Amino acid sequence: MSRGESYPDDLRYNRDHDWARLAGDEAVLGITWHAQDALGEVVHYEPPTVGGRVVAGESYGEVESVKAVSDLIAPLSGVVLAVNSEVMNAPETINADPYGAGWLIRIALSDPAEVGSLLDAAAYRSFLAEQ
Repeated sequence: MSRGESYPDDLRYNRDHDWARLAGDEAVLGITWHAQDALGEVVHYEPPTVGGRVVAGESYGEVESVKAVSDLIAPLSGVVLAVNSEVMNAPETINADPYGAGWLIRIALSDPAEVGSLLDAAAYRSFLAEQ
């Protein structure tokens, strides 16, 4: 792994490089270290609306970097409870702390069974190694 690269063991990951931190019937979502590294400096974050629905495997917003605009792909389905306003005002926070201050949204899970389709940290690292 590169310097600074990390994939916390307490998170679950999808193959689109998004993560989920579970807490009961809620989850916080964000993008992985790999995703922010590939994007480069993030300059804009377009979030979903609080109260809106996100669907696993579908786009729920966008991040724009100096290199490209990229869709955010939801690892889990649910209703948006909160959007990280810090990231809206300072999108570079995603690069600086993708698993902490750089979280993107918090959702109420609509189908907790979807968690079973996500990768644990070891499986995600293996997936990256195959790329």
